[in-house]
Amino acid sequence: MSDDKDGVYCTICGGMVPEGDNIKKIDIDGIITGINMLSRIIQDVKKDPPGTDAGITEELLKRTEKLNYIPSKKRESYGRALLSEYKNFIG
Repeated sequence: MSDDKDGVYCTICGGMVPEGDNIKKIDIDGIITGINMLSRIIQDVKKDPPGTDAGITEELLKRTEKLNYIPSKKRESYGRALLSEYKNFIG
């Protein structure tokens, strides 16, 4: 029996880790975490942003969790990190 792996697996959810240019790494509670399609998500929210930071955060989370696993216990932390990335992106 071989110890070879079929690929790289997420240490949080156990799924295959997507690779390539679509992954943006951000700091979530001191852990560098790859978010699939984050640049696209931010661009889409920027086109028609909700009026408040809370609304933007919720929209970012909703779109992000369609393509990424977000642990329920870390949802608030992900929200803060995503909003920070959004604000950095829009300047």
